[in-house]
Amino acid sequence: MSNAQLVMQLRQRTGAGIIDCQQALKVAGGDMEQAIEILKQTGALKAVKKSAERSTFEGVIAAYVHHTKKLAALVEVRCETDFVARNAEFIELANDIAMQVAAMNPEYLSPETVPSEVSAKERVSFLAELASENKPDEIKAKIVEGKLHKWLSEVCLTKQAFFKREEITVEDLVNEKIAKLGEKIVIVRYDRYEMSSGLAPVC
Repeated sequence: MSNAQLVMQLRQRTGAGIIDCQQALKVAGGDMEQAIEILKQTGALKAVKKSAERSTFEGVIAAYVHHTKKLAALVEVRCETDFVARNAEFIELANDIAMQVAAMNPEYLSPETVPSEVSAKERVSFLAELASENKPDEIKAKIVEGKLHKWLSEVCLTKQAFFKREEITVEDLVNEKIAKLGEKIVIVRYDRYEMSSGLAPVC
């Protein structure tokens, strides 16, 4: 298993940020269980897991307006306390997510928010693409899952590659801040505005 695969497996098992996982695996010499223990000791795992059980009543609404004044985005990012809501790193996170929305134009917030009928339609489409190929059904199923994963990484904000560090996702970025700031952080909603090139409607 490659180092990248180990990092992703560790992140899936712990929910810790990708950088924390990389460092833990390096210290552990690639040993998965030892890396988990290191994350527990450093607090990265504890912070992420505990935060999932808590409520978010504070936060900010961040805005990004492109220099052309023809593209903008708003995001609502929540945390637990006003103290963290005023923290420079939290505010930077919200601003970065607003820029991500403007630049990458996600259709959905997360895989959980994708309507089931939309996912089903994509799955049928991917299966149809493979219909003429002489491959076993189990291989086709794996290919379809791979295509669905790639599609979700394009249309879902949390699964998109973070535009400033493309080796991590927006979800990874949020988890890093959860581990660092010690509070639950949630992207609640977003909206994106772009001027059309056509004529403005007559009111």
